[in-house]
Amino acid sequence: MPIKIQSDLPVKEILEKENLFVMDENRAMHQDIRPIYILILNLMPLKEETELQLLRSLSNTPLQVDVSFMAVESHQAKNTSRSHLNKFYQTFTELKDKKFDGMIITGAPVEQMEFEEVDYWEEVTRIMDWSETHVTSTIFLCWAAQAALYHFYGLKKRMLDKKMFGLFWHKVMNRKIPLVRGFDDVFLAPHSRHTEVPIADVHACKDLTVLAESDEAGLFLAMAEDGRKIFVMGHPEYDRVTLDGEYKRDLSKGLPIEMPKNYYRDNNPDNGPQLLWRAHANNLYTNWLNYYVYQATPYNLYGTPDFNGK
Repeated sequence: MPIKIQSDLPVKEILEKENLFVMDENRAMHQDIRPIYILILNLMPLKEETELQLLRSLSNTPLQVDVSFMAVESHQAKNTSRSHLNKFYQTFTELKDKKFDGMIITGAPVEQMEFEEVDYWEEVTRIMDWSETHVTSTIFLCWAAQAALYHFYGLKKRMLDKKMFGLFWHKVMNRKIPLVRGFDDVFLAPHSRHTEVPIADVHACKDLTVLAESDEAGLFLAMAEDGRKIFVMGHPEYDRVTLDGEYKRDLSKGLPIEMPKNYYRDNNPDNGPQLLWRAHANNLYTNWLNYYVYQATPYNLYGTPDFNGK
């Protein structure tokens, strides 16, 4: 699939070397098709790394996907250059009058703080409320999933005794729902978090449908409003070496961290990590783009009465 991004976005060269079909603005203008507009609110500190992960994840469909990046205004990024943000990111103020077919809100390294203590909490909740009328379907990843479950349904997170870290086995629920179409009965997916929303609380919420869960890691995938809101508690977008980098980072800082589960060959970090979740991750994003974005969105995003599900 062609991903339409700015021609000088730094990760474009990496994607092209991986033989992914990347299209810049000039070529996209000559295709007489309606692209799918996706907005990514990137809350991760290493923004270019997350850009690359998510663009890879969106690269397995024949649709033309036009990606825009948003950054919060109420927080000063410390790990991404101001020039990169100014060139490739827009703010809510700049984008609030637009509509999008789909949106992804990433995780953030603030999960051990209370939601209201996060300096951009008010801005993020305003964006989440805005997405209900300006976005056809939104994926909330990891911390964003916990934040959305709290903001929309009042479900509280809780601290874990130790970090949920590694690859965990999940079982598919509600198999007939298109979001998990093509999934195996059980599958591995990465988690990296210190908090959780108790799975019993999610099951008890009548507005939520659980699609995949783990006996050990709890919730992985849930949805609401027929897919208008999708909650992913793990990190299916992670690359092969992401958990490895987090593990070695925490070790170097002397932080309490266990080796990521089911990740290294023979459970030996010297043997390198195994990539065991990519097929299901690709399936998840492809199903989302096809069934909940492309099939659900109107051709004209503006002025269409069915955009709000009415």
